[in-house]
Amino acid sequence: MKLKFNKVIRYLVLSDLVFYSGWGLITPIFAIFIVSNIQGGTILIAGIASSIYWILKSALRVPIGVFLDNRKGEKDDYFFLVIGFLIASLVPFGYLLSRLPWHIYVLQAIYGIGMAMAGSGWSAIFTRHIDKGKEATEWGLDSTSYGIGMGVAAIIGGGAVTKFGFNPVFIAVGIIGLFGVVLLLGIRKNIKGVFDGAHPFNLKRIFHKER
Repeated sequence: MKLKFNKVIRYLVLSDLVFYSGWGLITPIFAIFIVSNIQGGTILIAGIASSIYWILKSALRVPIGVFLDNRKGEKDDYFFLVIGFLIASLVPFGYLLSRLPWHIYVLQAIYGIGMAMAGSGWSAIFTRHIDKGKEATEWGLDSTSYGIGMGVAAIIGGGAVTKFGFNPVFIAVGIIGLFGVVLLLGIRKNIKGVFDGAHPFNLKRIFHKER
C-alpha cells in the first residue's frame, strides 16, 4: 500500500525521528552517567533528575498550549517548536561540563522547558496539517518512527559509551538534535505568517523599511 503525506507532516515526522533518535543514544544509560561521573551521584539523584524533567515538561504543556491557542495563526506554534527543540539540543553539551548534582538538575529543568515548548508547538502544527482521513495513520507513523529510532539508538548508544565514553556520545546527541532543528526550516514557508511582514522579527521588514 502506497501512502502519501503532505510536506509539513513528512518534515515533522522526520524531525521527530532524528531528534528523538539522538536522545535515544543516552536516555537508557543516563542514570549510569550520573552515578559514575557526577560527584556524589546516586540512583536517587538520577531519579530526582528524571522527575524534574518530566514534572516540569508536563506542568508547562497546558499553560503553553493555552497561550498558543489564544494567538491567531501558527507562526507562534512554529517558533515555539523550533526554539524548544533548539534549547533541548543544547542541553547535552551542558552535560559535558557537569560535575555536581545541581548542574544536572538545572540542565534537566532547561530540557523540560524546551520540550514543553516544542511539544506544544509540534502538536498544534501536526494537528492542523494532518491529512483528512489519515489521522490514525499519520499519528501512528510518527509514534512508530521515533519509537523504532530510539530503540535502535539505545543499542548504538550503549555500545558507543562502552567504547568511547560519555562525552563523545553527548556531543553526538547535541549535533543530531540540531540537525533535527535544521530539518524544521524546510517547512518555514508552509507555516502561515512566519516570514510575512506581520511578524516583528521579519528580516525583510527590518532591513527594507517602506519609503
